[in-house]
Amino acid sequence: MRLALAVVAVTAVATSAAHAGVRTLTFTYRSSAGPEATAYLVLPSWYGPTRHPPVPFVISPHGRGVSGRYNLRFWGAIAGRGPFIVVSPDGHGRRLPFYSWGWRGQIDDLARMPQLARAAFPWLRIAPNRVYAIGDSMGAQEVLLLAARHDIRLAGVAAFDPVSDMAARYGAWSVTSGEQQLPALARIEFGGTPTGAPALYAARSPIDLVGAIARSRVPIQLWWSRRDAVITDQHVQSARFYARLVARGARVRRVVGDWAHGHAMHPQTHLPAALACFGLIPSGGVRVPFGSAFCTSR
Repeated sequence: MRLALAVVAVTAVATSAAHAGVRTLTFTYRSSAGPEATAYLVLPSWYGPTRHPPVPFVISPHGRGVSGRYNLRFWGAIAGRGPFIVVSPDGHGRRLPFYSWGWRGQIDDLARMPQLARAAFPWLRIAPNRVYAIGDSMGAQEVLLLAARHDIRLAGVAAFDPVSDMAARYGAWSVTSGEQQLPALARIEFGGTPTGAPALYAARSPIDLVGAIARSRVPIQLWWSRRDAVITDQHVQSARFYARLVARGARVRRVVGDWAHGHAMHPQTHLPAALACFGLIPSGGVRVPFGSAFCTSR
């Protein structure tokens, strides 16, 4: 079923001093699951109905169990340095809000975000061929799934601390501190267990879509930590995924560090490097750990 792009826009100005230089607008949209969801649009404070040059557009889905609004704290005011626009939707899973885990309908909604944002704010202009997807944790899983699609052309993807194999994560949850409640939620959201319904888990696993991701030729940055206490099997999740992408000839680069889960995608840590690589912010004073050919070829 094709969903309408009808939205209701509500304006709101960010007042936090930590976010000086940007403002946040919101709009609601009908999610693929049926319920209305809210999306948060962060843009430079000067950008609006009377001044709106074409700028890059970043789709940033949130991590597991939190909202799109929560995800904005990982961005701060960095959009004003670009300039560029960030959209962070609440989204919805097949059954659960905030635990979409790469459901096909959620990825459909992410692919529609540029159109939905323009429908909500007709004055908004997106620079041609400058749509990116950047996320952390579950959001990283979803931007990788977005890269596998053919109905949206991404200029680049940055995935921080991603999950690539949902069946493996299901098995690891029971032995990971603080994660023991997640298998029951996953059975509701996915509709079964990895043993009983392996195809449902494969469909949400970027590692099962390496061929499509490689064929997309989208530049992909993978950032993961050896000391991740949340995704404790990154040797399975990211290292194995990266190796398979390389074997398929994907345009991919990696950074492996020792940060805590979720600490890499932040204006004070590694997010500026990821953005500077894609030309979203000036590179002056930012150490970009990738070759110029990877960063500048689009």
